Formats: sequence, structure tokens, C-alpha cells
Amino acid sequence: MILLTKKTEMETTEKVLEAMKQAGVPVNAGKIVELTGLERKDVDKAMKQLKTAGTIVSPKMCYWEPSK
Repeated sequence: MILLTKKTEMETTEKVLEAMKQAGVPVNAGKIVELTGLERKDVDKAMKQLKTAGTIVSPKMCYWEPSK
């Protein structure tokens, strides 16, 4: 088992956010996994952090985009 360090978590969060920006449309976690190659559990964790911080918003159920 590999534990993520704070730096790695931050990099993952940045990759998730960048993938959302590049997509240009609201995306779900599965699409982010596809776009980034990251593991689903890491994407889910990063998205939770982004949601809590208000960095991403959900325009429709299960789809997310960067807040404006």
C-alpha cells in the first residue's frame, strides 16, 4: 500500500482540476480517471477536497466543473 503524501495529494488535486478545465464541459469522476490516468480512489479524494474548498461546482447531478 502506498500512502499519499501531502505533496502528492496536492499534485493529484491539481491534475483533477486541470483535467476539468481542459474538458471544457462538466465531467464525472469516471471521465477524469479516463483523462488523467489516475486511480478512481485518488480522483474521488481530490474531488472531495475541491468540493469542500468550493473550487468545483455541480451544474447537474454527478457532473462537476471548476467554479467561475
